[in-house]
Amino acid sequence: MAAEKTQLHNRIESGKQLLLAESSPPKGADPAALRDLARTLAGKVHALGVSDNRDGVHMSALAAAALIGAEGIEPIVHMTTRDRNRIALASDCLGAQAMGIRNLLCTTGTHQTLGPCRSAKNVFDVDSIQLLGICNSLGVDASPLGEDSFEGAGPLCLGSTASPFADPREMQVIRLAKAVAAGSRFVITQPVFDLERFALWWEEVTKRGLHEKVAIIAGIRPLADADHALAYAAKRPSPMIPAAALERISAAGDKKGQRAAGIEIAVETVQRLAGLKGLRGFELRVDGEVDIAMELLEKSGLRID
Repeated sequence: MAAEKTQLHNRIESGKQLLLAESSPPKGADPAALRDLARTLAGKVHALGVSDNRDGVHMSALAAAALIGAEGIEPIVHMTTRDRNRIALASDCLGAQAMGIRNLLCTTGTHQTLGPCRSAKNVFDVDSIQLLGICNSLGVDASPLGEDSFEGAGPLCLGSTASPFADPREMQVIRLAKAVAAGSRFVITQPVFDLERFALWWEEVTKRGLHEKVAIIAGIRPLADADHALAYAAKRPSPMIPAAALERISAAGDKKGQRAAGIEIAVETVQRLAGLKGLRGFELRVDGEVDIAMELLEKSGLRID
């Protein structure tokens, strides 16, 4: 008997607004902080995503997803193609389903040279769109794995990422269309800081009607202070942080003032994006800044129903 669809899957199909959160698993084996985070966010977001070794070695995303699921919040487990071939990725997908985890975000992964483990070898046996196709068809056609099919595979709620700030913009929109065709049901964008560039991307997305075929969710990352903002901007040229935003945080005085400015910018971003017709919601990047995320939820008025 096929498993039931996840709550996230059902909500996406309902057309209702979505509110998600995302965090990296702990850099270690102690699950206490992860469990605390899950308990804090339970009832405040529809699902909590856990990244897959995004910026160095962390606890397994699959293990982290199982832990937070036990705390009463639906998990989204990230699966990156950087570190594992199609055999390992499909195996993780089946293992996730066996544990009742059926929300999967398929992504390429942050290149290892942007993290501390620069000497690691990447894999990239398949890209994120090919991974979507593999996961989407495990129950009916597993030919990319040399198999016919796998019993009990699905239904899955598959997601992907989008890069509104990368060039050329046209290629990013084409890639989004390919992800939708491969089975992506929701799309989470890179954190939004540059509203003008996001608006140009959104114009192309809506012109093609992609927002009507997939739930597009805007990523929001509050900047904790000037040092954090400058380091993030220098390390990741995309998503781009406008110079005006960096100057605003840097000019806000002490750390407390900078923190307040970072939250204000995030709140303003949410308010501006909330007016976009067809945008299905927001994902808040937490990553150790739980208090900031909670304050952002309060000041932005973001709630689940």
